[in-house]
Amino acid sequence: MARQRLEHLKHSAAVKQSIVTLDLEGVLTPEIWIAVAEKTGLPELRRTTRDEPNYDKLMRGRLEILDRHRLKLSDIQQVIGSLRPLDGARVFLDELRSLVQVIILSDTFEQFAAPLLRQLGWPTLLCHRLVVEHDRVVNYRLRVPDQKQKAVAAFKSLNYHVIAAGDSFNDTAMLKEANAGFLFRAPGNVKQQFPEFPAVETYSDLLKLIKGAMSE
Repeated sequence: MARQRLEHLKHSAAVKQSIVTLDLEGVLTPEIWIAVAEKTGLPELRRTTRDEPNYDKLMRGRLEILDRHRLKLSDIQQVIGSLRPLDGARVFLDELRSLVQVIILSDTFEQFAAPLLRQLGWPTLLCHRLVVEHDRVVNYRLRVPDQKQKAVAAFKSLNYHVIAAGDSFNDTAMLKEANAGFLFRAPGNVKQQFPEFPAVETYSDLLKLIKGAMSE
């Protein structure tokens, strides 16, 4: 009996704790900039990280559009306040958080996220920050460059088994760094360029993949 217990303890010690990192927009919530584009009638704001892998180029273009059309932070926040999480996202996230710790890694901004986080039960979010002057968005500050990949690497250095899921080009470094990475509702161009990541379309299938990766 003592020997069996010792073997069980050795096995338990060898199995790492898991942690799951998820993208926000496109995985749990609508794409904020697409919603703003639809509300303002500015189709050029529809470009996201699904279309442009260079995040700085994407954001510089967005800032120029906001300035040209005199769109303020409060205008964007009003649109965000009308958004709801994707159908099934809250149920999926609640079940996942009952099984494992979950961290949201997103290239959104603190000034955008609160209304959506509230509807998702306030999960932990690591993101960036806008520079705002008199309600005008004049710049943005990355918390750190390549924050998704670096966060996953940091969790691994803490002896976590990291499982990641995202949908866009800016998620792929996170998926590569993770012990297991999955694409969720990714567009065809992302799936075609990164066929090494299993791709699923439903929360139930994503949950199955995550559960399977947790047991590895």
